[in-house]
Amino acid sequence: MSEKLPFRRVSLGYQVNHLARVFEAALRTQIAPFGVAPGQFPALLCLFEEDGLTQAEMCSRVQIAQPTMAHTLRRMERDGLVTRTPVPEDGRSSRTWLTDHAREIEDDLVRIGRGINASAVTGLSEAEVEALLTSISVMIDNLTPPEGAR
Repeated sequence: MSEKLPFRRVSLGYQVNHLARVFEAALRTQIAPFGVAPGQFPALLCLFEEDGLTQAEMCSRVQIAQPTMAHTLRRMERDGLVTRTPVPEDGRSSRTWLTDHAREIEDDLVRIGRGINASAVTGLSEAEVEALLTSISVMIDNLTPPEGAR
């Protein structure tokens, strides 16, 4: 990498963060008509995979902090995307369930997400996309503190 380029242009962290902001802007624009915000998207995708999870299970699967997930789920409940029911054996926990409305828009939301991903990798070969995904996974693992060290 050239020493003459500004640091932000050669900083992997800066570039990945910038990419995340661009992804979020594209997602925000396309999912807004469905009454969904980008911050709700990870929770929805998680519940599309397995409905009826607890908040703790969702936090673990999507790596979102408990307070952030709690706020997100309150907004999703308010927006008619999920309902929550208490876990009988644990009075402090509840299970989160997709509403009929959320199920009705699932295909559209997944299609939008896939479309944004496809647009982002235009010009890259399948092998390059696979290598990129593998590299990103390794970097996430490298920077994620071991369980209990958080």
